[in-house]
Amino acid sequence: MLAKAARHAFPRPPLRPIRFRGCLYAEQGSRRAASSFSRSATTSAVQPASVDDTNLIAFFDYPQAPQKVTAPTGIFGHRILTTPAAFNALADSTLRRAHLLTERILRARESRDELFRVVKNLDRLSDMLCGIIDLAELLRNAHPDPVWVQNADDVYEKLCEFMNVLNTNVGLYDVLGVVLSDQEVVKSLSREAYQTALIFWRDFEKSGIHLPPAQRERFVALSTEILVLGRQFLNETAAPRPPARIKYSELQGVKDLGMGARLRLQAQVTKRDLLVYPGSLQAQMIMRSAPAEEPRRKVYLAANSSTPEQIELLERLLRARGEIARLVGKESFAHMTLADKMAKSPENVQHFLDALLDHTRPYARRALRTLSMRKQAHLDTPPLPVIQAWDRDYYCPPEPPAPPVSLPPLTLGTVFMALSRLFQSLYGVTLRLSEPSPGEIWHTDVRKLEVVDEDLGVLGWIYADLFARAGKPGGAAHYTVRCSRRTDDDDEDGDLVCADEHDREMARPSRDFERERHVQLPRQGVTYQLPVVVLLCEFMSPTIGRGPTVLEWHEVLTLFHEMGHAMHSMIGRTEYQNVSGTRCATDFVELPSILMEHFLNSPAVLALFDRDNTFGIRPNGLHHDDPCRSIDTHTQILLAMLDQIYHSPAILSHQFDSTATLSELYNRRGLVPYVHGTSWQTQFGHLFGYGATYYSYLFDRAIASRTWRVLFSHDPLNRRTGERFKDEVLRYGGGKDCWGMVGSLLGSSQLANGDAAAMVEVGRWKIEDDVAMPGRH
Repeated sequence: MLAKAARHAFPRPPLRPIRFRGCLYAEQGSRRAASSFSRSATTSAVQPASVDDTNLIAFFDYPQAPQKVTAPTGIFGHRILTTPAAFNALADSTLRRAHLLTERILRARESRDELFRVVKNLDRLSDMLCGIIDLAELLRNAHPDPVWVQNADDVYEKLCEFMNVLNTNVGLYDVLGVVLSDQEVVKSLSREAYQTALIFWRDFEKSGIHLPPAQRERFVALSTEILVLGRQFLNETAAPRPPARIKYSELQGVKDLGMGARLRLQAQVTKRDLLVYPGSLQAQMIMRSAPAEEPRRKVYLAANSSTPEQIELLERLLRARGEIARLVGKESFAHMTLADKMAKSPENVQHFLDALLDHTRPYARRALRTLSMRKQAHLDTPPLPVIQAWDRDYYCPPEPPAPPVSLPPLTLGTVFMALSRLFQSLYGVTLRLSEPSPGEIWHTDVRKLEVVDEDLGVLGWIYADLFARAGKPGGAAHYTVRCSRRTDDDDEDGDLVCADEHDREMARPSRDFERERHVQLPRQGVTYQLPVVVLLCEFMSPTIGRGPTVLEWHEVLTLFHEMGHAMHSMIGRTEYQNVSGTRCATDFVELPSILMEHFLNSPAVLALFDRDNTFGIRPNGLHHDDPCRSIDTHTQILLAMLDQIYHSPAILSHQFDSTATLSELYNRRGLVPYVHGTSWQTQFGHLFGYGATYYSYLFDRAIASRTWRVLFSHDPLNRRTGERFKDEVLRYGGGKDCWGMVGSLLGSSQLANGDAAAMVEVGRWKIEDDVAMPGRH
């Protein structure tokens, strides 16, 4: 396909909700001439504070002064993007240019020179559309102005509809077929260009290109329906659930003497039942502190309820996916989706999950027995009682993540300083301040950073929108607004050879927009479009009265994770945007970001938080065995299995019932009994963004754990190792075979085939690194 979407989010424990954004359906190289191995192989963890360090701390830790008076611009510095209406006009101009470029590709058989340009022009067409779609996706989620949001929604839907039409364009497919059957043209393609051509070819076929016209139209209609249903489904996942009615007598003996006592007194005085809303602080307090089961049971039921309409919405989405898969001749949506992933098939995913579950079950059962003994002691009953779903937080309350050593409070600026120092140690890359012009950012909270390589100069820009505000989405997210790709051989003028004066005028705003994309200074005549990414978080903003933003440890983990995605986008240098940075297989894209979390286990890395080498690094004594960790891992595996079932052929059965399926899976393979009357699946938002690939979180966590242990754990700041990871993984995005990259990185030839045996092997890694090692966090 000409564009694809990669999204992610994962709950913790053991995983935290985090999202990833890329171009629609984009889950889906040049190397530096001189190796950096000649530099010092290891960088000391103790570094004196530099001017950049001091500036980063001030930049993020204190309220920002009014912007300097400079020439006004538009969003991301594009002069045209000053108003919502201008964004709509830019979208129309881009559509006209896309039509012209499409017509040029369709005429390619008239010229040998044009045949040699087909793959490049298809990628330019994709980049042209993704540049607007990705921008619209960001603005409709992050911009505080509802007019901008509505216009971004309109632009997103308009260009996605055009993208779906292109994906079923028989003429484009035929021209690509001519290219791939012409040996002279094929031999002229680099490995990356050929890989990109194959991605286009497979995605055209995935879009039902061989279907009769009426069925292709049905494919486009279903694709649009899935986007609409998905948006509605995501909105419903966050919709408030009805409250639980709690009697004051049910709160006797609550361990929380603050809020619990106040709630009990409130109910006693008013003589009314308490209305406790799922997700509220009161609900969390009850689940963790109420000794009586009944209030916890009520809150659990309320939190996991669904309306018939919410269930039907999810099942309509799943049926539409099943139908679109059958339309293109695939057994299921999972079969269609996984064909170009590392897993390759639902059967291989099941091999991985079965192996993982088999290894995890003994540890999870042992942990469940520990909880049952705690419940027995609490109830003072002879037999071991059954642990119910509402018992988990009471008998094993969530412990906030803690650093492995004792650290002072970490401000947001200090964490960015440490990130910059870490990237400098590993990759020779630093983060520097960049002053945005008036109009360049969508909110005064946004901070702009430039990413600078010590040899190559500026690699790209990160816009950090990190502070919570009304109307802003919760959680954390990485948005790819612009990918890197080679631009010096674009030949844009060739798109207008057959254009009339009206077409040229229509295309001008879009061409001006692309000319403002900023490129890397040419090396050996080659220039690259520089990437732009946005990080969204919901940290507390600094104020004059409260002082700098101090991050909890789980927030530090989140920021390191998201910056792992950002550096993947920044360092990636491919000729084609379709394989740039995070435009890689869904079950590979999490590797760099999860690996970043592992660096926080190292005292050498934690020393980078010390601005002036003034605090000591010593163990904090907080490590302990967490019996719920393996239970949570077991639950995560079940959710991955549920995702596979929901995207299997079963969905098209008239008897399919998503709630009954959830119940059957938990009763057959779960540890804790399913609670009748609950239907949590309508809150499983990953079913849209990560349909049939939810296993990726567990899969990539296993690979990241092994990568950390084998390559980095003994010397995490080693430049030679960092350069190796950069040169073997980060540079190539989706431009190389993922199994080949992992096998080469870890020196494991048995992974080369990427078959069922390889999937089982990765499942075994997961257990070695995450479950079977007591004390690990």
